[in-house]
Amino acid sequence: MLPSDRIALFIDGANLYAACRALGFDVDYKRLLKEFQSRGTLLRAFYFTTVIEDQEYTSVRPLIDWLDYNGYTVVTKLTKEFMDASGRRKVKGSMSIELAVQAMELANHIDWMFLLSGDGDFRPLLEAVQRRGVHVTVVSTIVCQPPMVADDLRRQADAFIDLAELKPKLGRDPSERPGSREIRQQSPQFVSRGTINGNELMMISGSIRSVSQP
Repeated sequence: MLPSDRIALFIDGANLYAACRALGFDVDYKRLLKEFQSRGTLLRAFYFTTVIEDQEYTSVRPLIDWLDYNGYTVVTKLTKEFMDASGRRKVKGSMSIELAVQAMELANHIDWMFLLSGDGDFRPLLEAVQRRGVHVTVVSTIVCQPPMVADDLRRQADAFIDLAELKPKLGRDPSERPGSREIRQQSPQFVSRGTINGNELMMISGSIRSVSQP
């Protein structure tokens, strides 16, 4: 990759959160942006997440607002809560279509696409942008069990970066965690089952810490 290469980030918020949680660290989104700015000419950094409909306040909002004001293009979609047969609160939703549309629209203007997700549903998208001459790097992890990246997605990508290798660069400084400047918010609201490399992953709404604000 050359410094002049035009690159774009496509961050699947729910999937990235689940992968980082499995590796035991919180993402510092300021560091993340700087890391990929150092790899080329960063044209756009997309962050995709769902927001629960009819919820007056959602604790994911502080992160969304911070990203909006600090170099990211945030794409959100309203989703609805429902109760399953056992009475558990669940939220069903996906940002796959929105991410794919943005990627295809930008494909003719970039040289490298970085997909921060391990979702195997994106394999056809990778194939489509590659036909347009775009190189694709998938960023996820195979360190945890089960692996957070689908095998066919990893095979389709031109390159793969394990989040475990990026942990020293992207992880938030542990000394900042208990500070008063920390903003807590919920994880992206996904609780439907998905298949990752043949293994089911249940993503249950919980708490996620956002990047500490300067």
